[in-house]
Amino acid sequence: MDTRKFYYITHREHVVCNPTSEEKLTRLVELLRLPTDAQVVDIACGKGEFLVRLAEAYGACGVGIDISPFFVAEAQRRLQARASSAGITFTEMNGSDFKPDKPHSLDLASCIGASWVFGGHADTLDVLISMVKPGGWVIVGEPYWLQEPPEDYLEASEVARDDFGSHFSNAESGEQRGLDLVHTIVSSKDDWDRYEGLQWYATDEYARNHPDDSDLAEVVERVSKARATYLRWGRDTLGWAIYMFRLRPARFPSGTSLDCSRAVMS
Repeated sequence: MDTRKFYYITHREHVVCNPTSEEKLTRLVELLRLPTDAQVVDIACGKGEFLVRLAEAYGACGVGIDISPFFVAEAQRRLQARASSAGITFTEMNGSDFKPDKPHSLDLASCIGASWVFGGHADTLDVLISMVKPGGWVIVGEPYWLQEPPEDYLEASEVARDDFGSHFSNAESGEQRGLDLVHTIVSSKDDWDRYEGLQWYATDEYARNHPDDSDLAEVVERVSKARATYLRWGRDTLGWAIYMFRLRPARFPSGTSLDCSRAVMS
């Protein structure tokens, strides 16, 4: 079935389409402290909640990119209801095709939970770095291994061991590219349970109301398999965090940044 339709069905109940609570999204927006009329882009923006909140809080201008027509339509609805005069647009396209008018011109570039668009975490950082000005924000959301993943889990989830790194390696990857990690917003098991559980709930509701949908059997089968995989292994194996990076201004002398690779916790 159409992958875009599958995610539309399974994420019908979500405000935020990743394992982050609305409270933590509020914290992220507050910490950014963007200038008025900041220029922003959110790649794979989902339902647009992050950008709408940036428009509400700062009058941000920019674009949200998503490949799903369902999510783009929902993002536009939210924008019209809450910040209709904001200079935000939502565009249906592949995120990897987006290019700003000028390199290093944006105040913020984000890709929260969709590093597959650019081929992984490291490549996502490289692309976003090329978009923001010195001192600008690079915001990414990325899974990481809480423990060594069991082979049965990798097989059931169709995820490769090398698809994700550790929490430390996610942070270090940014530091190695001239970014300063200034904060992380780490998801709890409750955040994960809400994210996963709402998919089960949405699927059940859809099945009750659309019993004649020819794609229903596949949706139910996929969600049932994902539910079992999450409960058996994933809940204790996979973590998630939003990483708040800033592009290091050239005026900062070497060695004055917060370098995760040198930090030691005792």
